[in-house]
Amino acid sequence: MANEMQLKYGCNPNQKPSRIFMEDGSELPITVLNGKPGYINLLDAFNGYQLVKELKAATGMPSATSFKHVSPAGAAVGRPLTDTEAKIYFVDDLGELSPIACAYARARGADRMSSYGDFVALSDTCDAITATMLAREVSDGIIAPDYTDDALEILKTKRKGTYNVIKIDPSYKPEPIERKQVYGVTFEQGRNELDINASLLDNIVTDNKDIPEDKKIDLLISLITLKYTQSNSVCYVKDGQAIGIGAGQQSRIHCTRLAGNKADIWWLRQHPKVMGLQFVDDIRRPDRDNTIDVYISDEHDDVLADGVWQNLFKVKPEVLTDAEKKEWLAKNTDVSVGSDAFFPFGDNIERAHKSGVKYIAEPGGSIRDDHVIMTCNKYGIAMAFTGIRLFHH
Repeated sequence: MANEMQLKYGCNPNQKPSRIFMEDGSELPITVLNGKPGYINLLDAFNGYQLVKELKAATGMPSATSFKHVSPAGAAVGRPLTDTEAKIYFVDDLGELSPIACAYARARGADRMSSYGDFVALSDTCDAITATMLAREVSDGIIAPDYTDDALEILKTKRKGTYNVIKIDPSYKPEPIERKQVYGVTFEQGRNELDINASLLDNIVTDNKDIPEDKKIDLLISLITLKYTQSNSVCYVKDGQAIGIGAGQQSRIHCTRLAGNKADIWWLRQHPKVMGLQFVDDIRRPDRDNTIDVYISDEHDDVLADGVWQNLFKVKPEVLTDAEKKEWLAKNTDVSVGSDAFFPFGDNIERAHKSGVKYIAEPGGSIRDDHVIMTCNKYGIAMAFTGIRLFHH
């Protein structure tokens, strides 16, 4: 370890010089085992590691996140995958997965389009099966508290030997005050050390007061994910994994729609027609992911037109009709959603309900809380007011 690390450039190639360093003269809490991580890589790494460390502490389960542009594209705990999940995450050929591999498969699989070129953070030691999974994905790097020898050897072969592999000291504790500069002016604040735990879900303000224990875990996953997502942010979670994350939207309803649309795409990828798509043998993984995304959308003709589909599929697929999509989406239930600030109007609840949301955690405090609660009661949704805001910039 060293006190500082010189970087090639900052956010953009013209932003030089660039480095990270410890102001107090102590050693950096990371060791670069392979590659040369850049400025944005390290922003993703440090934010992502905080997220998974807190997820592990809150749930007791190995956790993973897939970061892009300093927000998570996916986050999850290491619950075993169903056969369907293993297939839609394209890991069904890898045999039995370890808990940390399950966590990453879920984190990467939530929104594969957004996870393209991700930076990975793991709460636990990276093992060989997780490294094998990573070796075949387009990814910029990984941060974890440790690596098995086999995992490190696999990762060192990725990207012609330049893949970024960072080891972080899990005992590292940052100073309680953090600073950054904007336009030459230094900003200072206390670190957000808020402990997100189940007690934040005690104030249930709706007629439906029943939030089962497994759904409380889902709500905690959503809140911890939001803590490290650029605001405004909304996160949909199901069965231990984020299925739709909306980040950095100026309008909360736009954020709720964006995250809900991603959750809908995650669910539609499990439709029998999508799972039955017969791709040509040599299709690249990113091309396959993009094709699925377009096939599910209203622009499906872009991949089904004559002269196009033959390059993607062995057999021309039937269109996934609007009626079929609507029928399938109605089967997605028991979804949880968290919001980093209060929902100002009931329209957010209306949109969340369309994606199967049954449980909500948000701060409360809007002058229209009564309307938001009334809308929840209309659909039998259980909503907790956490009393805490989770803005992150």
